[in-house]
Amino acid sequence: MFNKVLIANRGEIAVRIIRACREMGIQTAVVYSTADRDAIHTRRADEAYRVGPGPAAESYLKIPAIIEMAKRSGADAIHPGYGFLAENGDFARAVIDAGLVWVGPSPDVIDVMGDKTAARRAAADASVPTVPGTPDPVTDPEAVRDFARTHGLPIALKAAAGGGGKGFRVVRELEEIEEALAGAAREAQAYFSNPDVFIERYLQQPRHIEIQVLGDATGAVLSFPERDCSLQRRHQKLVEESPSPVLSNDVREALIAAATRVSKQVGYQNAGTCEFLLDADGRSFYFLEMNTRLQVEHPVTELVTGVDLVVAQLLVAAGEPLGFAQED
Repeated sequence: MFNKVLIANRGEIAVRIIRACREMGIQTAVVYSTADRDAIHTRRADEAYRVGPGPAAESYLKIPAIIEMAKRSGADAIHPGYGFLAENGDFARAVIDAGLVWVGPSPDVIDVMGDKTAARRAAADASVPTVPGTPDPVTDPEAVRDFARTHGLPIALKAAAGGGGKGFRVVRELEEIEEALAGAAREAQAYFSNPDVFIERYLQQPRHIEIQVLGDATGAVLSFPERDCSLQRRHQKLVEESPSPVLSNDVREALIAAATRVSKQVGYQNAGTCEFLLDADGRSFYFLEMNTRLQVEHPVTELVTGVDLVVAQLLVAAGEPLGFAQED
């Protein structure tokens, strides 16, 4: 097990990881910007290292500086938390290349599942249904029109590298296509430094269901009961509840099995979340995307199941097998 873990984050998630490390007898080091010198996470960690000035781009997003602080602290591993560099394959590679342990999935898996079109292909390879859409990005308005004529309106234009409602446009009339495509690509470039946009059929009033997964080095993948995050505003989740008030047991089991298949398809290790859309019929569901990190909402699953997911992350990263099975 690790002697010391550097947490490359701040705020609530840094404090959460510190708590898990303390329970496991692991020392903690954190990084902070000048603006966060007196933040809670710097006071609760065993050690704190200034990584740069206030702006995140000059501190929490500076990969070389974070790696240098990890080496200076004598840490064995880096936990990225969520946000900032948590889903950055280049950061994961830099951690591994520095001889440290990355607490998360492999860089290659981060890259594949972080691209929505590649993630859709992985789901299809695992025989998991996806919302009808294009397998590759589109730039030609005529290609969007062809898709709309084939599948009908409304359709959704979505950033391939994004989420959270950014780079997202719903097209309800053919006349809206050119403006919507340009706007989605522009916003995708601004938020994700990638203008790629793909098309999906827009589902009317679906439920948004996510399945927490956890994989270890033996190839075992466990999927946890769902979190229903359908209550949203501007595509941002407001409330998560578990169990979902609409799922039957057979659909729940099918979702759990689908999340496991997708995760095994890409060789997933550590904690992640598969997100699905449940159609209005309450039975048809479609893979949406995968978050290759711990999520903000992870305590909902912990409260329902009694499993400490951060402790599990650290054990998996240290090469330990999961100490429980799917039936548990």
